[in-house]
Amino acid sequence: MSGVYEVIIVGTGPAGLTVALYAARANLKPLVFEGIQPGGQLTITTEVENYPGFPEGILGPELMNKFRAQAQRFGAICLNETVSKADFSVKPFKIMADGKTYLGETVIIATGASAKSLGLASEKKLMGYGVSSCAVCDGFFFKDKDLIVVGGGDSAMEESTFLTKFARKVSVVHRRDKLRASKIMQEKAFKNPKIDFIWNSEVVDIIGERQSGVKGVVLKNLVTGKTMEKPIQGVFLAIGHTPNSESFRGQIETDKLGYIMTKNGTTATNIPGVFACGDVVDHRYRQAVTAAGTGCMAALDCEKYLEGLH
Repeated sequence: MSGVYEVIIVGTGPAGLTVALYAARANLKPLVFEGIQPGGQLTITTEVENYPGFPEGILGPELMNKFRAQAQRFGAICLNETVSKADFSVKPFKIMADGKTYLGETVIIATGASAKSLGLASEKKLMGYGVSSCAVCDGFFFKDKDLIVVGGGDSAMEESTFLTKFARKVSVVHRRDKLRASKIMQEKAFKNPKIDFIWNSEVVDIIGERQSGVKGVVLKNLVTGKTMEKPIQGVFLAIGHTPNSESFRGQIETDKLGYIMTKNGTTATNIPGVFACGDVVDHRYRQAVTAAGTGCMAALDCEKYLEGLH
């Protein structure tokens, strides 16, 4: 693998692998960097039931393996390497990964976003087994259950309200004695009889096993310092996401949160020849199907750009 690649793709979630599929079918022989989490966030999800085409549902890792196999079938080259730095000041663009430098006429950034975590060992162990960061993805599996939502912003209120469609009770755990959410979102949550609030508290442990799921949480009151166990069957984290754009900051235009900004309804960034798609751009929907959709857009935008060069 040497020379200049027509297309370099950074990231292999639904967005990156959809780019790879379309670019490979266009005979662009894309080079794909898989990064530290090949397949993206779906690889830490168990059952996926809302991706079109799988009426019986499919395991997240299996779905991403199918994405990868389909892209590779048409000639995409997938490298299990992590991009540490990029140089977009020169052409061809330089991508540095695992001590090596790769050159590309175009680069498509599809590095996604990572849900912020509590930093608990039990949280990591039970992610996908009763712990989730996406109510829309997983709420259906918690019918008539008692749930915890961690957070105090608009996302937490949205997640809590959505979960009441399925859950018996939703308890919002917040570190302060008032919410950060907008007034309209607060009022909506306060009026919902299925939602209650546990103030000035944080989750310090999650009780359960992968085989049997979540059984409860240990809560610490930040005013009194006392801890208590609360029996529940699911924990939803709604404390925000961090876009994985660190390697490109200073060159690519981002918003104040770090999400890459694109132009005029396309996937083009402020640098001609560099495109972005998926959750590193999208702070609103964050769904596998929308990520795949923007991956398709990025591939088509990139192909059109290359046609202009040649």
